[in-house]
Amino acid sequence: MSVRRADDDARALVTPEGVVLTLQLAGSGQRLWAFVLDLAMMTGVLVALTIAALVLAGSLALTLPGGGSVMFQIVGVIWLLAAFVLRNLWFVLFEAGRRTATPGKRIVGLRVAARDGDRLTIDALVARNLVRELEFFLPLSFLAYQAGAGQASAWTALAGIGWTIGFAVLPLFNHDRLRVGDILAGTWVLRAPRRRLGVDVTERGAATAGLIFTDAQLAAYGVFELQTLEDVLRRSEVNPMRRRPDDPVIAVAASIRRKIGFKGGDDLAFLTAYYAALLARLERQNLFGKTRRDKHEVM
Repeated sequence: MSVRRADDDARALVTPEGVVLTLQLAGSGQRLWAFVLDLAMMTGVLVALTIAALVLAGSLALTLPGGGSVMFQIVGVIWLLAAFVLRNLWFVLFEAGRRTATPGKRIVGLRVAARDGDRLTIDALVARNLVRELEFFLPLSFLAYQAGAGQASAWTALAGIGWTIGFAVLPLFNHDRLRVGDILAGTWVLRAPRRRLGVDVTERGAATAGLIFTDAQLAAYGVFELQTLEDVLRRSEVNPMRRRPDDPVIAVAASIRRKIGFKGGDDLAFLTAYYAALLARLERQNLFGKTRRDKHEVM
């Protein structure tokens, strides 16, 4: 796949089938707000863990004469490890899901995607999120520790805050608004339509009636292709008389028909029905932990 630039926010992604999808980059303010929301939610989880850890430490200290201080130190170490695991798994696990977005990104209406148009890999997600430790968490954690120990000087505070701000403003100085993590992982953050496609499917229900797919036909694609198909449908023109010859609906419908050996149906009705059936199948599989990530993954 390849990417072509359009205006300041739009990017044109060209699929192997020659279909052009127009994507919208997330704004810096949107990304910041999503990060703040995620931080707030993670802080809430950590507060709950802290209370539980203190209660546990207090109860164990009562049973160990003279061991209270040692117990609280052990709980403190466990808490630091839990905080590290939480803030990294939070981003990696949520972005590895079908929505490819953390709760904060979902609220703001954003999602993470690979810049080459391929599916996101765990390696890329781990890379983009571990770099956040270097960008944000580690310098501020070190600064907080130094301040708590009474060893933080004005120069240390200035260096730590300057380091974090330097990384934070980097997206303002490159055309695709990429963090260091995005550059290393080959990802970017896009605006995701906030309206569920299920509403569109309901509205177009009459046009999709009578189109039934076998399990083998639905097994040809996975979550990544479902997301691509969703992007095509959201940008489609409902009226077939107004559809241009270069409309992605035509090329995508032809490609899927060839792949699954299906004939019949208006292009848009066919794609809408196939999307609804594929979504239902993948959701059923997900209940049993069998979600197929894309068409290349063998189940």
